[in-house]
Amino acid sequence: MSEAANREHVLEVEHVTMQFGGVVAVNDLSLHVDKGEIVALIGPNGAGKTTAFNVITGVYAQTNGRVSFCGETLTENHPTGKALASYLGEDAGKFSQTILKTPDAITKKGIARTFQNIRLFKSLSVFDNVLIGFHMRSKANVFSAVFHLNGAEEKANREKTLELLKMVGLDDVKDEVASSLPYGKQRRLEIARALATDPKFLLLDEPAAGMNPQETIELASFIREIKEKFGLTVLVIEHHMDLVMEISDRIYVLDFGKLIAQGTPDEIQNNNRVIEAYLGVQEDE
Repeated sequence: MSEAANREHVLEVEHVTMQFGGVVAVNDLSLHVDKGEIVALIGPNGAGKTTAFNVITGVYAQTNGRVSFCGETLTENHPTGKALASYLGEDAGKFSQTILKTPDAITKKGIARTFQNIRLFKSLSVFDNVLIGFHMRSKANVFSAVFHLNGAEEKANREKTLELLKMVGLDDVKDEVASSLPYGKQRRLEIARALATDPKFLLLDEPAAGMNPQETIELASFIREIKEKFGLTVLVIEHHMDLVMEISDRIYVLDFGKLIAQGTPDEIQNNNRVIEAYLGVQEDE
């Protein structure tokens, strides 16, 4: 049996379409991410990348298709099955299935994400931002997590928060207000808070957005480091091609919601269709 056949698909996206009125943001997208991989989803602005992330994480209910995680269906919708059932004279329920797990339920399955625009609790400390992340797998509510009102469990979560901050190199700023951190550290903090939910699978939405070249280099090293330390599988959206080519095992390319290419970084860099999607096709004069 080949090495590829032995790989475990952590995420499978099968024929997913996401339509908003007359606009098809994602069109029949299929992709997979194997255990331990870093896979990038790239494409020009408006290609449908973040929409795909929002379907995977349960923010949007897709128009059609299926998303599964470690073999379990997270979201599925096949409305055309009703027409097929009618044609066959059978019960539509046999052919049309809708499964839509909520974002918090998906997080508890082991999927965590960050956002293009950093979403920290900016007035809280670095420590409390990460502590709130641990709440996702805690019996305590958010109020008790922030104000330290729960006994043994609260103590354990605080110890784990400090340990995680040390692992990601933020323990020296644990008492700083999140908004006071340099941009690169704010991004690192957002990733640390995602790690606090104990994910198996991490989705990063443009993690290098707004970073300078040095911060981007440090981010690439950080992503590889946490992947190994935490045994993660990673799917990343990114416009910084240097970062994408450096950290990715495989790359999928979207253009106007359609998958136009997939392959290794070397294959994608030399794909004429990808080059045309980013640069446009020059018309003959």
